[in-house]
Amino acid sequence: MGKTKSAASRQPQQQGADQQLLLKSLNDFTSKENWDTFFAIRGSGDSFEWYAEWPHLRPALLPLLSCESQILVPGCGNSRLSEHLYDDGFRCITNVDFSKVVISDMLRRNVRDRPDMRWRVMDMTDMQFSDEAFDVILDKGGLDALMEPEHGRKLGNKYLSEVKRILKPSGRFICLTLAEAHVLGLLFSNLRFGWKMDVHVILIKSANNHGFCTFMVVAVKENSNFLQEITTSFNLSSLNCDEKQLSGLQEELELENKIRDEYSSSPNLLHTLKDLKLSATDGLDELIPGRRVQLILYDQDSRFSYKAVLFDSREQSTSFIRHCGIMLVPKTRVHGWLYSSEEGQWTVVESAKSARLIMVFLDGSHIKASMEEIQKDLSPLVRQLAPAISNHGSQIPFMMVDDPLKERKIVHQVSSPLTGLITIEDVVYDNFESDISEILPSGSLTFRRLIFQRNESLVQSEALMTSDGSIPALPVASQRDEKSYSKAKSRKKGNRGRINGMTDILRINHEFLASPYHSGIISGFMLISSYLESMLSSGTAVRAVVVGLGAGLLPMFIHQCMQFIHVEAVELDPNVVRLAKEYFDFRSGDRLKVHVTDGIEFVKRIANKVSAVEATEPSVEGNTYPKVSASSEASRHKSLIDNNCTAEVSILIVDVDNNDPSSGLSCPAADFVEEAFLNDVHSSISSGGLFVVNLVSRLKTIKEKVVSRMKAVFKHIYSLKLDEDVNEILFALRTEDCVAEDHFNDAASRLEKLLVCKHPIMSQAIADASKKIRYVA
Repeated sequence: MGKTKSAASRQPQQQGADQQLLLKSLNDFTSKENWDTFFAIRGSGDSFEWYAEWPHLRPALLPLLSCESQILVPGCGNSRLSEHLYDDGFRCITNVDFSKVVISDMLRRNVRDRPDMRWRVMDMTDMQFSDEAFDVILDKGGLDALMEPEHGRKLGNKYLSEVKRILKPSGRFICLTLAEAHVLGLLFSNLRFGWKMDVHVILIKSANNHGFCTFMVVAVKENSNFLQEITTSFNLSSLNCDEKQLSGLQEELELENKIRDEYSSSPNLLHTLKDLKLSATDGLDELIPGRRVQLILYDQDSRFSYKAVLFDSREQSTSFIRHCGIMLVPKTRVHGWLYSSEEGQWTVVESAKSARLIMVFLDGSHIKASMEEIQKDLSPLVRQLAPAISNHGSQIPFMMVDDPLKERKIVHQVSSPLTGLITIEDVVYDNFESDISEILPSGSLTFRRLIFQRNESLVQSEALMTSDGSIPALPVASQRDEKSYSKAKSRKKGNRGRINGMTDILRINHEFLASPYHSGIISGFMLISSYLESMLSSGTAVRAVVVGLGAGLLPMFIHQCMQFIHVEAVELDPNVVRLAKEYFDFRSGDRLKVHVTDGIEFVKRIANKVSAVEATEPSVEGNTYPKVSASSEASRHKSLIDNNCTAEVSILIVDVDNNDPSSGLSCPAADFVEEAFLNDVHSSISSGGLFVVNLVSRLKTIKEKVVSRMKAVFKHIYSLKLDEDVNEILFALRTEDCVAEDHFNDAASRLEKLLVCKHPIMSQAIADASKKIRYVA
């Protein structure tokens, strides 16, 4: 066999015009007739080598082989590779090619000098060998040749299925390849489970380097379902290869290793179909109410592997629509509360009306496949999971969760020593149903997101982008339909699209909070709205501390919309501060400062300072300013710029992600909910102040522990749970008095008056969130 047409054009120019004409005559590298013609024209005496000559291959290959190895060379063509191996002492070599012409020529060429060499006319995608027949399969360009664009992955999948079948346990599949992205994507996904894989480069010292490197992928067949990282024996940056070739290789390696890491780091036990067949868990023929089993769906004939969860409905009923159903969850929805938390998953199961529901989570490896291809690949896998009550011959229905992302573009990536890989991306959501779409001329929207890859399940920040960084003014609320405001509660209620037809540069809009949990945090200010009113009326500046800057969107919103508040953001990583400034238009000033320091230590210093002040002046309420007369509420707020805030904090917000998932917390880091820190917070905030924690955990026991600790320190605890999000926002008060739930409407109205929002939609979103706050008994 040969290789792809694009690969053929990359041979050294010294092959000559006749050779190039022969290559062009092949047209389709998967056609047996074309290869017969090619080898007939060339004749039997002239070998043709793909990619690399024997002197370059010998040092890399020989350490991987033993003289007793049963070696198969598929798609051998008229290469001298087998002859060189034979002459070096490897006598058990079988060569196959589907061209009868070339096999006849090679047999005649070697029958006398290499009598033990075997030659077979055979299609490498359908080989007539018994299972586990070979110790080594040595492929030189064969897989590349099968990956013709017209045939897609079909032939490559068939060939790799044969490789898996005929290779012995602990055997090696050695693939010499140009390592193009589409070839590696197929190879990596097919040999994911039960294989140890390394990638090497064949070094060719030549003054006339044509720019393309030959790589050697070595995959060892292991009797294990353990996923191992793919390793390399070279530094990509040091290779003198084609830039596109190297970038494709790097991208596929990073993507595959990320997928393998995600599978391996799953906190729950994952079963494979093989496990289930061996009774690693209860038999699945019977429906067992409330059963939940995590699975990896994969076998030797499947193109992809899939992470899945099988559910048997908690209550078996005759009203089910179906006995078994499959729900496909796209990558963009995998981390939402409904699909990532067990509680959310059971909510989906109850609404699906299936006695058994199999939730299948798609990842980066499935991006290039159509839904039709995925369903075809999945069907034989999920058919084995259908309960006995269903007709196993019938089609199992597939349901698809809507994918909100229409477009996604990575704007910037950087690796920070403190935070790890940080990604900034612009996304476009499809079919956004919100008032936001009504206030832009095009009705389409772009959002910028900040993601810490160490905690990819969380989008740390999400910002609306508009042409001038602001939103056009809206009619007053009385002129608009009240119902329309309720649409904008959460970005997950609808989808968004790019701003089309606008040539202006897009800028971050700091008047709109795109992340529902940010609106939720602001909504909790209603719990101290009376206190804030009194501070404002007395001319006292309010000090707010936000621990965890992210993109700086929350501090910027408070700074712009509550101008009597002096905001201090605390961030440990200077790279995060830099990214907030460069990509999210974060700007510090007189009323907005950034401290690059440890948040725990910062709060401790405040606590110590407050204690020292209280020891000398027991009754310090803050710095009072002369009353000002102003024509508007906004100008009154602006006059209250405070450069010397009181030591006490009126509002302290903790919004810090956790780099240690073993604690069960995604947010905040565990130290921020320890008793010592909570006591420092209690000492730091004023008697009428508010403590806010953005809590993210998929474990109910962890959440309960955090609430219990906060109850031991603070008088009153409130909670806000967000729809379809795993976030829960906790609010804590020091004061003896608290706001009863039947007074929430009045408190929310007071807060709305304190907010100077340019657009009613934002005020309404905050008001809607405040209605969901509940007192924690």
